[in-house]
Amino acid sequence: MLRSLSLLSILICGSLVAGELPAPVTASPRAPIIEVPSSPLPAWTAFNGIKEPESVCFDASSGSVFVLNVVGRAGKKEGLGWITKLTPDGKIIAEKWVTGLNAPRGIRSVGGMLWVSDIDELVEVSIADGAVKERVKINGAKFLNDVATHPDGTVYVSDTAANKIFAVKNSEVSVFAEGDMLDNPNGLCVDASGGRLVVASWGSVGQKRAGSVFQLDLKTKEKRAISAEPLGNLNGLESDGKGGFIVSDSISGKVYHVFADGKFEHLMQFSSGCGDLFFHPELSLLIVPVMTEGVVSAFTYKP
Repeated sequence: MLRSLSLLSILICGSLVAGELPAPVTASPRAPIIEVPSSPLPAWTAFNGIKEPESVCFDASSGSVFVLNVVGRAGKKEGLGWITKLTPDGKIIAEKWVTGLNAPRGIRSVGGMLWVSDIDELVEVSIADGAVKERVKINGAKFLNDVATHPDGTVYVSDTAANKIFAVKNSEVSVFAEGDMLDNPNGLCVDASGGRLVVASWGSVGQKRAGSVFQLDLKTKEKRAISAEPLGNLNGLESDGKGGFIVSDSISGKVYHVFADGKFEHLMQFSSGCGDLFFHPELSLLIVPVMTEGVVSAFTYKP
């Protein structure tokens, strides 16, 4: 169970926000559904301006939290999705900071830019001003999902329906890996120091075939299991900073800590729809979006 979970230190996180911010809207104290008895209440929960939150990202350089609101139907280009911008303590800076997205699923930052997966393209957004800089079309994409970034600027994006993982660098698109061995890849995490791309797979709907956590060597693409056993319909995936990973099961609503030796523990329980979470090891900051509840909550977790 949880080793050390406490309220998020607003003073520590708030010190990361550079410059003057617009007057924010106070985050709601409403808590998401949590059923594990020893799980704490969240430090904050935001839901004003949030709708169907699928993915969340904290960008340390700007001191901002970015939330993807899906809204649009999967595979339909309706332009209804948006990005909400918050402070690290859950106050809304801009409800619809970036609009006109279709059904965005994954978001990560690198080099002052946000990269967002949006059905069949990657959208590059400037963190400085929210301007869309580029839309990289990915031919043959069926359902682009999670995004991971490498320090060298390479952006990896999973295509769960097509059983593919694409790599994009300098606007050039290539297929990094494909085939049944990917088991419908969803969550991605780059471990640059270990030379590996870590994958959380979806498996099949309803856990008829549960997904697992595994790694692909960035050079050889060789696959090696990480989790000791299948876990569920996995969605979000983040490094714990110690060789292990925090993962979410979208269907069951469970959040797991998978350790470097493959063993795991159940951290907390949300309602179905637990999305692509974010974890910052140095700040012990765990942020979890719950799509079906329309809330985003933050916890302090010290592995």
